[in-house]
Amino acid sequence: MSGTIELSLGHSPDPDDAFMFYGLARDKLDTGPYRFRHVLQDIQTLNERATRGELDITAISIHAYAYVLDKYALLPAGASMGFGYGPMVVAPEAIAPADLAGLEIAVPGLMTSAYLELRLAIGDFRAVVVPFDEIIVRVAAGEFPAGLIIHEGQLTYRQSGLVECLNLGRWWWETTGRRDWPLPLGGNAIHKRHGAHMKTISDILTASIRYSLEHRAAALDYALGWARDMGTELADEFVGMYVNDWTLDYGEPGRAAIRELLARGHAAGLIPEVKALEFVG
Repeated sequence: MSGTIELSLGHSPDPDDAFMFYGLARDKLDTGPYRFRHVLQDIQTLNERATRGELDITAISIHAYAYVLDKYALLPAGASMGFGYGPMVVAPEAIAPADLAGLEIAVPGLMTSAYLELRLAIGDFRAVVVPFDEIIVRVAAGEFPAGLIIHEGQLTYRQSGLVECLNLGRWWWETTGRRDWPLPLGGNAIHKRHGAHMKTISDILTASIRYSLEHRAAALDYALGWARDMGTELADEFVGMYVNDWTLDYGEPGRAAIRELLARGHAAGLIPEVKALEFVG
């Protein structure tokens, strides 16, 4: 096709991201001259690639966004937000949150929002980076006393005999006192080199999410290909947690929550100061 513009689109190999981009992956949308090349990698890898500006559009941890302000702008759609739920610390036996400090805890990456939020919640601890899809198995095997889990592990950890020690979604509501603020986890970001075209590309990604929500059964069937240890019912529950009307546009409450999280991270000496965030649209 003459005039085709290929864009790299990085996202995690998990059911909620697959659900969001079903419309694009299966050519269900009119994308004009744009063609999207899907790059499926774990969020820590995507965060690292974002620091080098490698992808046109990428899923990114809100934590990591503090390091790429010069390269990327946040999109209004595609964010992962928790409402009283989110990443959690699990262990073979219950451990009080106050007793987690100082322990060795398996984490999915030092640039993930989950890691930043856990540092804010309990202070310092001995973090060991482990691929997110190995944390439950390795904690259950006794390799680590506790693990910080993300993605579908939030619904499947009990199958491995683990118990919840700390839910960061509830911690966020308790510590902010704002039930209207979701817990910021991940967002979609677009490279600023696309300039005046960023809004057009953003609208296409929003349309993909809307298409999936309007064709839920087909999109969910597609997303099941990335549903580890989950049947249709559990996968549907997980997708519903992170792909909903808020995913189309998290609005001012979401923006305020992002600003608050990054301000707290800087105040704690964990991330650089973020003086201004750039949002598309």
